[in-house]
Amino acid sequence: MSDWILRVLVAAGLLGSAWVHLAVWLDWAEDTDVVGPLFLVNVAAGVVIAVAVLVWRSWLPALTAVGFGAATLVAYWLSLTVGFFGVQEQLATSEEVWGLITEAGCIVFGAALVAARTRRRVAV
Repeated sequence: MSDWILRVLVAAGLLGSAWVHLAVWLDWAEDTDVVGPLFLVNVAAGVVIAVAVLVWRSWLPALTAVGFGAATLVAYWLSLTVGFFGVQEQLATSEEVWGLITEAGCIVFGAALVAARTRRRVAV
């Protein structure tokens, strides 16, 4: 898969996750003490990392996207199992499903982009 396609897929995953977190923040999370601000951090970070993935041709933004997706999935998993700062989720909304899809995309496509960029550096 070409570098450009991978960068677009990673950016789409990041922006999709940011959109989901903004929608949920507007729906209910803005009134939640810890999780509300964390959702806004997720929105901002998703946009910033997406821009970095698209304009900075380094492995670092791609690796950051992988970490972003993994950290967000871990937080969601905690909210499904033991609770996350008082929030207990149940995987009941389309936003939650889209969040899982976009964050998995960050991990899968971000890892593929890191691997492609690392291979290219080794080959040179």
